[in-house]
Amino acid sequence: MKEDTSVKVELLGVYRKAAGVDRIFIDVKAPRVKLQKVISKICELAGPKFEAMFIDPESHDPRSSSLILVNGREIGVLKGLETRIVAGDVITLLPVTHGG
Repeated sequence: MKEDTSVKVELLGVYRKAAGVDRIFIDVKAPRVKLQKVISKICELAGPKFEAMFIDPESHDPRSSSLILVNGREIGVLKGLETRIVAGDVITLLPVTHGG
């Protein structure tokens, strides 16, 4: 039986609508890959509408508009975008809104 080498990405809220799907599976061939690289692949697969909503156009960083969880833990308590992702991990993307 082939070993599963994928990471599950769950899209919540408006991200689900923008991408047109509620989950994406990404194959990770390397034993450990940085979250930043996985995010690039998510944007590629989810499309430009999702990417425009997810990535801040000035900072090129998704963290200003999103809560990003890896296996239920917010990446701020891990290593941020440098967090290492392995097959079987679950990444959850939850949009946050800021008002003022």
